Amino acid sequence: MMHDDIELAPRQEQLTMRPTSRGKIVGKSLKLRAVMDTVDRIAKSNCNVLITGESGTGKESTVAAIHDASKRSDKTLVTVNCGALPEALMESELFGHARGAFTGAHVTRQGRVAQAEGGTLFLDEIGELPMALQAKLLRLIQQREYTPVGDNRTIKCDIRIIAATNRKLADEVARGTFREDLYYRLNVIELGLPALRERPEDIVVLVEHFYRESLAMSGRNDIEGFDTDAIEAMLEHDWPGNIRELENVIQRAVLLAPGPVIRRQDIPANLQGPRSAGSSTMPAQLPDEGINLREVIEEFESSLVRQALERTKWNKNQAAKLLGMNRTTLVEMVKRKRIG
Repeated sequence: MMHDDIELAPRQEQLTMRPTSRGKIVGKSLKLRAVMDTVDRIAKSNCNVLITGESGTGKESTVAAIHDASKRSDKTLVTVNCGALPEALMESELFGHARGAFTGAHVTRQGRVAQAEGGTLFLDEIGELPMALQAKLLRLIQQREYTPVGDNRTIKCDIRIIAATNRKLADEVARGTFREDLYYRLNVIELGLPALRERPEDIVVLVEHFYRESLAMSGRNDIEGFDTDAIEAMLEHDWPGNIRELENVIQRAVLLAPGPVIRRQDIPANLQGPRSAGSSTMPAQLPDEGINLREVIEEFESSLVRQALERTKWNKNQAAKLLGMNRTTLVEMVKRKRIG
């Protein structure tokens, strides 16, 4: 898969290759091995776990690794993205509702907590959970019980809770936007995931992994691999979007490269090398050979969205204000562009 004598595939015994129900965990770095050692130590317990780290570092697959190795693996792993639903719907999403509880509630509906009974409830982006719901989540953790919206029943539950965030919850507690008692209840075990730039020895391993996956999905048989220059460009990049960004880059290159070898010019412009001061993904002057206008605009838009999210520590409300758009529009754009 590599040209110019760069070996892309290390020997298998060097790798951490952990298949999970939500994708594979791949790498060979000591930091990744330390994470997986912790996963194995805590998996059999029922303690709450708080997974921290930047967006795109592999939180969901790490949660799956914990669940798959636990005594609850024969039950369901249920995910709730606390930042993706409007506040008005979040309580019903978590706890369910009775028929007639609100306009449109024509039937009784089971919530995510009930769906996770006996298994694991994964609360992603826990830092975006509204304060009103934080109190109800605290009750769920302390008493192992909850009440569906519009119901007067108290329902007992048996679930394990794993939460994840790309924010520093201790800072949110200090600002008064996250309950201190809930923070300590969730943070029985904190598992910090390293950013990809902190495990550079895993970049080539992940390129190999995503290349093989992308090749199988693309249906192409005319791509032989990456040349040395393209690999060096990826090794020099700091990967603010972490593993998810790398996966997107490889998928795009496999689909769009003319082949037979993927070269530096076949990967996104922001990976191709340093730019002069004041430059951006939008060319200041139309090149003689022309451009793909739609692609350039798409990359420019993606760059601005990512900058806004990183500047606000992925607070979508604040990022939307910086970009002059509604939060729901931003959320839809992030999903469409797979920014994270």
